Amino acid sequence: MDSLLLLKAAIMGVVEGLTEFLPISSTGHLILAGSLLGFDDAKAKVFDIAIQTGAIFAVILVYWQRIRDTLVALPSQRQAQRFALNVLIGFFPAVVLGLLFGKAIKAHLFTPTVVASTFILGGFIILWAERRQQAAVRIQSVDDMDPWDALKVGLVQCLAMVPGTSRSGATIIGGMLLGLSRKAATDYSFFLAIPTLIGAGVYSLYKERALLSMADVPLFAVGLVFSFISAWLCVRWLLRYISSHSFVPFAYYRIAFGLLVLATAWTGMVTWAD
Repeated sequence: MDSLLLLKAAIMGVVEGLTEFLPISSTGHLILAGSLLGFDDAKAKVFDIAIQTGAIFAVILVYWQRIRDTLVALPSQRQAQRFALNVLIGFFPAVVLGLLFGKAIKAHLFTPTVVASTFILGGFIILWAERRQQAAVRIQSVDDMDPWDALKVGLVQCLAMVPGTSRSGATIIGGMLLGLSRKAATDYSFFLAIPTLIGAGVYSLYKERALLSMADVPLFAVGLVFSFISAWLCVRWLLRYISSHSFVPFAYYRIAFGLLVLATAWTGMVTWAD
């Protein structure tokens, strides 16, 4: 396989891993990176979704103790059953709305201009959420969530179907606005990502299987490996970061980056491919 293509796959894997669990939109960054690299054909779009699985393996590794304990206790302990049910409830809206509207959204909204605009809007929402957070916390841990809390966060997650919104951003900031602490919202976002992103990856590979062949295995393998490594480093860093910091810096990054993309597009400095 072309070494340049493998290099592009590695870069895209790093972009996916570093941005998937931060409130800055991995899909948005992949669309922009793919546009710059000329890696944006139909197969590349399948690749972008498939390599999310590598990032999810990183979450499973970091949270393995909690996942294993939950699976072991699931037949007998009510707390484990409640936790698993909350994850499934949060996952359900994305399945329904994804099947109903996913194709139309990909056809019309997966463009650099939409991404840049939602970057900026999302940045202002984060700033607002952080200011509002001071007196709004009523849930300190994911174990304190009830099914209604899970459903509301799951519905908010569906906003991330619009590229540039950020799945992590929607669930973490949405969770905070719904009364979860920053730690609880972040933990639940990670757990909710496991069925959501694995499901999206498997469904995309199955749906677009006609585009793929065994010759594509090295390309996808490189993307998965680099996605896994960068996501593992990012998740470990983020869990330390949120213990003493807010998401305000990410808000300013989103606004500045979105303005940069719009400015380069309007001035013709960069030709962003739709």
